[in-house]
Amino acid sequence: MSFQDPVMVALSIADKLLKVIVEKRSVPSGEDVKKALTELDLEEVYSGKGLTLFRNRDIIVLALPRGNLVIDVIPSTGEIGEALEIISYHDRKLNALILEILPANDLEYEGNIGLEPAILDLNSGELKSSPVFGRLEEENGIPYLVIDEKTFDRWMKSGKLNVCPICGGQLIWKGKQAHCVDCGYGIKVRE
Repeated sequence: MSFQDPVMVALSIADKLLKVIVEKRSVPSGEDVKKALTELDLEEVYSGKGLTLFRNRDIIVLALPRGNLVIDVIPSTGEIGEALEIISYHDRKLNALILEILPANDLEYEGNIGLEPAILDLNSGELKSSPVFGRLEEENGIPYLVIDEKTFDRWMKSGKLNVCPICGGQLIWKGKQAHCVDCGYGIKVRE
């Protein structure tokens, strides 16, 4: 799978790491991160001294797993304004694990990132938020966020089905597919 931009990579990484968080009820380890990045066809360039560096033709991914997890997703062009950061940590006040995607540089970020964080309650083991993470595919030059039925059902129950999970814009639905009128991403629901 070839990725074009940080949003596509970050959403795919977050989707894989959320599954790890729910299964293990802990912040993903360095090995969990390496496995997720390798499954996304990213090549490991360096690993040691508390960091791991992966890349493909379009993206550089820097992972810093040390108790908390920080993953920077940077375009290989070096445009920091498009870079995103995936963070995962234990919020002791909520007694929950948090996984979120944020602009790496709020001052220079050129788009809107409307992604809801994943909040896993450690007492119940249930998600207390409605994150819409999935894998990205491209079809006829249009990027699609592909989500499963479980994610779709959780999203529908949140009442935010007409809000693009990527940019916060308006979604237009036709069956199990939607298109955002603002950012141009599509959404597909697959079993």
